[in-house]
Amino acid sequence: MAVSMGFANLALCFGNAKVVESPALFFGSASMPLRVICHESSRLWSSKKMVPRASATTTVEDGSHNGTDSTPTPKVIIDQDSNPDATVVEITFGDRLGALLDTMNALKNLGLNVVKANVFLDSSGKHNMFAITKADTGRKVEDPELLEAIRLTIISNLLEYHPESSSQLAMGAAFGVVPPKQQVDVDIATHISVSDDGPERSLLYVETADRPGLLVDLVKIITDINIAVESGEFDTEGLLAKSKFHVSYQGKAIRKPLQQVLANSLQYYLRRPTTEESSF
Repeated sequence: MAVSMGFANLALCFGNAKVVESPALFFGSASMPLRVICHESSRLWSSKKMVPRASATTTVEDGSHNGTDSTPTPKVIIDQDSNPDATVVEITFGDRLGALLDTMNALKNLGLNVVKANVFLDSSGKHNMFAITKADTGRKVEDPELLEAIRLTIISNLLEYHPESSSQLAMGAAFGVVPPKQQVDVDIATHISVSDDGPERSLLYVETADRPGLLVDLVKIITDINIAVESGEFDTEGLLAKSKFHVSYQGKAIRKPLQQVLANSLQYYLRRPTTEESSF
């Protein structure tokens, strides 16, 4: 399923930086219950305050499974296109997910209204869908920091209530009980392409190794070179993150030279080696 995130007027939230020269992140003066803490393109993360969780009074997260079949690939999808008034979240983990009441409560702790939208089955398993709006405005979520907090909250609860998912998720290395057996080489896993999508916008596709803060970083890199993010997609699929963004420059599709600048900027930030804070 295509996943989409709309970021109407998003460039206004990220200041007026002209070039990508520094990995330092800034996000205006937006205030939220949870801040995504990023250093050096978010490779250094504060896991202690990552996400709020619901109280442990309910145990209905778990779906039924016999424990003998192979562990399915977890998927978390953020969809901003299918509903003009709400952010739609879809969670799939084979047939193992239950009612997800704890996940819904944890999302409400972020200052969100959460309504169970739909559940459907297909060959990949049971798909749980939620419609999410901001509690204070009743509108869909557009702040990339809050969208990332939603994503990490869902993954955190998935790791807590389904520890077998830890070996299937990139976040399992930092927050799970069992790290992934397979390590993704970011140089090999990273694929970036930019193509025309009509006269007024272009389509940016990014696939790379997943990590905390990635969604925020991608939007930051794009808007730092004055490219507007009109809508997008973000799909966490196991160890990988796959995203699509509809982007434009001054209301028009991005021309080839700027497409190359955008692709090069993303390649640089996503592929460069991790730099520890202590090295400065």
